[in-house]
Amino acid sequence: MRIVAVTDLHGRAGKAREFVEELKGFDFDLLLIGGDITHFGGREQAERLLTILEELGKPILAVMGNCDGRDVLELFEEKGINIHDKRVEFKGLGIVGFGGSNITPFSTIWEFDDGHIRDSVERNYREGDILLIHAPPYGTKVDKTYTGVHVGSKALKHFIEEKQPPLVICGHIHEARGVDEIGKTLIVNPGPLSRGHYAIIDVGDRISIELR
Repeated sequence: MRIVAVTDLHGRAGKAREFVEELKGFDFDLLLIGGDITHFGGREQAERLLTILEELGKPILAVMGNCDGRDVLELFEEKGINIHDKRVEFKGLGIVGFGGSNITPFSTIWEFDDGHIRDSVERNYREGDILLIHAPPYGTKVDKTYTGVHVGSKALKHFIEEKQPPLVICGHIHEARGVDEIGKTLIVNPGPLSRGHYAIIDVGDRISIELR
């Protein structure tokens, strides 16, 4: 299965259009949106961006980011694409989602304490599932800010260490685009689509990741 993963669009409709034009005719199965489709915007902004992304004609699954308005989650629910605090199966692949972020100093719209994140992921996860989580795991290449501080979720890190899901897709920290590993788990932060970045992920007997 081929997945295209995007995150952190932050309302950039022009970048969404460039992304769609670049991927038209590209063969893939599923588009995953890892949060912050808006920049502190609501459903109107989110719907405008989703309309562009839907031109690819591919199934979409999404979680909200910490900078998405409260009604963005409602829109995702109405469109049947929301997987925040849920587990879904797509062509036999289990996908567990959790949006928002762990607590930040900035009091953004969607923030959860680590216990909430851990409880949700543990409740929904089944062995072999992949995770779509806006917040990255703590202490990795993909949660490190420009200042060198790690700001990810410690609960998510501990969950990964214990359960070893094959793949975690995250975002949130724009400057931490990259791929890392915790044990056998591959972790990818595609980088912000607001800067033109995304990831192509092939999931099969092995997982391969291409950052673009």
